[in-house]
Amino acid sequence: MDWITIVLLLIAGIALLVVEIIFIPGTTIIGIIGFSLMVFGVIIGYSKFGNTTGTIILISSIIVGGGITFVSFRSGVWRKFALSNINTSKFNEDIEIEHLLGAEGIALSALRPYGKAEIYNLTYEVKTLGDYLSAGTKVKVTKIDKDHKIYVEQLK
Repeated sequence: MDWITIVLLLIAGIALLVVEIIFIPGTTIIGIIGFSLMVFGVIIGYSKFGNTTGTIILISSIIVGGGITFVSFRSGVWRKFALSNINTSKFNEDIEIEHLLGAEGIALSALRPYGKAEIYNLTYEVKTLGDYLSAGTKVKVTKIDKDHKIYVEQLK
């Protein structure tokens, strides 16, 4: 094996790591293969060309990897992985719901303990007081707190 093999292994490893970071977020086989190729290239450098050359290859790989990471942070590549806006609204927040106290409805989804219920032909997010109710169960609104949470219990 000669220099070109080591260089190709390192380039392929770095390319696969870049693909992993940009296109396939998370730890996948692509990233593991890329990292393995880089390690294999450094190991070959140590075994074929000695400690000095192996160390130069290792340090060069670290510098190139760090440089790519630095450039990607500066260019904003990482911004697409972060949520840029914050959702502060809640499901029942912008509607008047005090009139629902004592109303009867039907669970549209399983209430475990949160779920959706239809009350007066409108859909609301509701919560039980710990009971798990299946979809289709008749419910009654028993409490509404200051955070607009609607609490229900099974209608008996």
